[in-house]
Amino acid sequence: MQKFAVIVAGGSGKRMGAELPKQFIALQGLPILMHTLKAFHFDDIKILLVLPDHQTDHWNQLVATHRFDVPHQLVKGGKERFHSVQNGLNTIAESDGLVAIHDGVRPLVDRNIIRKSYEIAYTKGSAVASIPLKDSIRSVDHSGNQQEDRNQFRLIQTPQTFQLRLIKKAFEQPYNTSFTDDASVLEAAGHAVHLIEGNYKNIKITTPEDLLIAQSFLNV
Repeated sequence: MQKFAVIVAGGSGKRMGAELPKQFIALQGLPILMHTLKAFHFDDIKILLVLPDHQTDHWNQLVATHRFDVPHQLVKGGKERFHSVQNGLNTIAESDGLVAIHDGVRPLVDRNIIRKSYEIAYTKGSAVASIPLKDSIRSVDHSGNQQEDRNQFRLIQTPQTFQLRLIKKAFEQPYNTSFTDDASVLEAAGHAVHLIEGNYKNIKITTPEDLLIAQSFLNV
């Protein structure tokens, strides 16, 4: 069954305190986004990279500068992440297959997790990477706050992998602000979300601290 990966990268550099969009910031000499694409470059996975239209020229310059040779197809991003993923899915002509949707600024994703996500999605329809919480948590409302059982919660990561037919149909729904990720879109369409074990190294780089953590992982 054909495998696809929709890599979504539409961030700015605001939380990084940088003018350069975070996906283009160097991590051990290579833009973060290139590390991410390299992680999916196996098993004949067809990679679609979704970028804001105004960032494609800069990306193409980086590709030339670094002689980056991972095959990928560029797709124009949308107003919200939902629309960017939707554009990526709509670019895929096939209706059968598997598609992993992944954050462009999660460059340390483990290939074993990627493989597992495709395997589980093939049999169950979806496979969403998640990890247990390490810290204590409390819920907060207008009346105060209270302790919660952290074992009842999971932190959600990407990849979030789906049977192509299911997720393309789910993304035909109108955009809703309650769609926090791709799994929530599938769930709103009436399908169960299946969780798989993620990895604590699979961080989303959004702040300078995250960049330092990623560098330390790569130096191990």
